[in-house]
Amino acid sequence: MSETAGPKLKDQEQVLSYIDSLAEELLAKVPDGKRYILGITGAPAAGKSTVSSLLKERINHLFGGVVAEVAPMDGFHKTNAELMQLGLWELKGIPTTFDAAGFLEKLQAIQDDTASVGWPTFDRSIEEPTPDGVSINASHKLVLVEGNYLLLDTEPWSQVSQYLDEIWYVDGDEETILPRLLERHMAGGKSPEAARAKVECTDLPNALLILQTKSNCDRIICLPLGPA
Repeated sequence: MSETAGPKLKDQEQVLSYIDSLAEELLAKVPDGKRYILGITGAPAAGKSTVSSLLKERINHLFGGVVAEVAPMDGFHKTNAELMQLGLWELKGIPTTFDAAGFLEKLQAIQDDTASVGWPTFDRSIEEPTPDGVSINASHKLVLVEGNYLLLDTEPWSQVSQYLDEIWYVDGDEETILPRLLERHMAGGKSPEAARAKVECTDLPNALLILQTKSNCDRIICLPLGPA
């Protein structure tokens, strides 16, 4: 894959203008009505969810109807009960704590752009997946698959890219993501000390692992957004 960096933007007006240009570009990729599946990856708290949400909103606005939907990889977290049984609960967020096989099955299912496919989402308030939290249906000709490990070259993650037309990387350095991660974990009920321990134990090592995949993306998105 080629690597193309987007501009570093300074204010919200520029951000929205840039998102609009990306939305117009994506809409132009589906003139024949066939589904286009875009992967959006990057480190934890880099802004993947924010970029995906903005793109979905602007694409649907420009199209004048519901043509785009977000399909988050977070919905494939293994349940807390499963992680406890596997002895992985404290490492939640590393690649082996996701149902990668289930993720691949759903990616394969949405290749059929006439089917209606239930897609799991993730409820941060209880830190658990929600089965069929969103439905990908025939009207969704642009699906934004958002998640950390879309570009990993280890099995089974290395199979993900075959189901995606492009993969964009949302850039974010440690200075950017660290306060967001701490805030995220404290909002979930952790003390400041426990939040920092979690970040140092899993989030920052994950970010380093994901950074090593950056060169395989099709485009780099650098947006100074608010909370990820």
